[in-house]
Amino acid sequence: MKDRQKDLLNRQAEAKLGGGQHRIDKQHQKKKLTARERIEYLMDEGSFEEVGELVTHRSTDFGMDKQLIYGDGVVTGYGTINGRLVYVFAQDFTVFGGALSETHAEKICKIMDLAVKVGAPLIGLNDSGGARIQEGVRSLGGYADIFYRNVWSSGVIPQISAIMGPCAGGAVYSPAMTDFTIMVEKTSYMFVTGPNVVKTVTNETVSSEDLGGALTHSTKSGVTHITASNDVTCMMEIKKLLSYIPQNNKEVTPKLPYTLEDEIRVELEKIVPADTHKPYDMKKVISGICDADSFYEIHKDYAENIIVGFARLAGRSVGIIGNQPMVLAGVLDVDSSKKAARFTRFCDSFNIPLLVLVDVPGFLPGTDQEWNGIIVNGAKLLYALSEATVPRVTVITRKAYGGAYDVMNSKHIGADMNFAWPTAEIAVMGAKGASEIIFKKEISEAEDPEAKWKEKEAEYADKFAHPFRAARRGFVDEVILPKNTRRKLIKAFAMLENKQVEGPNRKHGNIPL
Repeated sequence: MKDRQKDLLNRQAEAKLGGGQHRIDKQHQKKKLTARERIEYLMDEGSFEEVGELVTHRSTDFGMDKQLIYGDGVVTGYGTINGRLVYVFAQDFTVFGGALSETHAEKICKIMDLAVKVGAPLIGLNDSGGARIQEGVRSLGGYADIFYRNVWSSGVIPQISAIMGPCAGGAVYSPAMTDFTIMVEKTSYMFVTGPNVVKTVTNETVSSEDLGGALTHSTKSGVTHITASNDVTCMMEIKKLLSYIPQNNKEVTPKLPYTLEDEIRVELEKIVPADTHKPYDMKKVISGICDADSFYEIHKDYAENIIVGFARLAGRSVGIIGNQPMVLAGVLDVDSSKKAARFTRFCDSFNIPLLVLVDVPGFLPGTDQEWNGIIVNGAKLLYALSEATVPRVTVITRKAYGGAYDVMNSKHIGADMNFAWPTAEIAVMGAKGASEIIFKKEISEAEDPEAKWKEKEAEYADKFAHPFRAARRGFVDEVILPKNTRRKLIKAFAMLENKQVEGPNRKHGNIPL
């Protein structure tokens, strides 16, 4: 009996050191930590409780019965982050390369089930070479069990994936179905097929980093939402992200203490240029509206013509979507529409109010956009905002042209409050293009067509290049001075705090995917 207890204690000690494989030198800890070190940095001190520490795999093929290691390559459990309950699993690359086995998957599934039952966020620290090939279909079935739970947990609890090493093949699909994916730069990668397979099939030579590294997925594919320079920074990003979101879909994000003052922000008056063709940085508008240093951008380096992220307004967490005139004049295109639509659906799932800042000249024209489905992708954003039942407030800072005006949270698709700055222009199209169409005959017959065109352009602008016609129709609730924006928004969101909307009786809608 004593020998058995001694053996158990030794096995537990081995598991805590990564299965007795190897320890990471102190000088390298800042670059790549062990699974347990990552949990230690992530969770409140002393709060982590491990579940399934003594689990071992059941495989007996290929000599696996002689390699029984407690934990089976994944550390699972629960604890707190800033006092709030979370569930976590951390794959251990030092045990069979973190490869997923039947029991490895069962441990993760157990934690996922608990997270849904209790109603708390799930955090996955992924560092795995993929399915454990010695187990064949059993490991593939384990992945499917996880995928199934990802889907049924979606919109019920927040799911966050950190990619902290290799993530290949079937392993990539679980993070892809979670709400947010964070990748560690230069030490992590994600791809369905690796460089060797790509070389064999397509004859392309590409490195793991270029094929599926953090830079690639944060700028080109949009697979990752946030990047981190190292493991410790990654844990800090997870903590920060969690502070803006609630525990589950039945709760709201905890409000931070805030004392109201006059809330006038004079600096907002000088941001939009008098020349409508000059760009400006929408992030300056966001900074002037929100609580100091509270804006947390998501998908920062992907589809930069639209901005999405979280911020606080008088201590209340809000989701922000804003056109960015500094990039492509803030037009909507395929990537920006998908980016904003996905963010909208997350906020709506978890009771986070939405603020939409509009300066959009329309949809990006061109064969590339049309052939890549700007119609169906633009419809995703239209669908997502129309479907959202959380408090929704819009501020039109400058241009709101054409169908893009409708899409960007207009009153017509259910926005609760719509404000416009005096610089707002709400029309079917810009004055120059509109006057060319409307007054084509007069311009062509004029002695000086160029002068006549400018005259008619000014006439059209005088009628439509302002927010007051829309306000007279009730499409804009109030035309406000920029300096008063923060105060108006604080009052509007406070008024909408108890908003309730009952949707139609249906299984689910059919969003254009």
